[in-house]
Amino acid sequence: MQTTYTTKAGEVPSLWYLVDADGKVLGRMASEVAALLRGKWKTRTCPYLDVGDHVVVINAKKIRLTGRKPETRLYFHHTGWLGSGRTVSLRHRMEQDAAEVVRDAIRGMLPHTPLGRQMIRKLKVYVGSEHPHEAQKPIPIQLGLHGRGYPGQTGA
Repeated sequence: MQTTYTTKAGEVPSLWYLVDADGKVLGRMASEVAALLRGKWKTRTCPYLDVGDHVVVINAKKIRLTGRKPETRLYFHHTGWLGSGRTVSLRHRMEQDAAEVVRDAIRGMLPHTPLGRQMIRKLKVYVGSEHPHEAQKPIPIQLGLHGRGYPGQTGA
């Protein structure tokens, strides 16, 4: 009798990828990085397991924003105290911490569950071109291929 194969999280190898955000559009880059973190392009992908890869994003300061988003997109934060709501524009947030803007864009495309919080821990974002993950030998990849041609990935 044939049994159904079930993927186990430890069986799927995890690779390290390097993404250069210089000149990339924020949303398009974030969607592909989120798919890498989820492992969507692996043949043994599983929606309820963390089988994704580690991703290092560099040059977050040089990300491209299209249209009038820097002025019109607003981020709202409330501390819980009366009258303490704060609104910040995307341009101001990019000047303060561009890495946090990229991280938030990618986090919004992951599941909003404990599994998504586990996946976001595999994301490393840096403002400049230097990063401390040379020992892991991250593989530089070109975005826009939607899974085709990525080293270590099989399937479309």
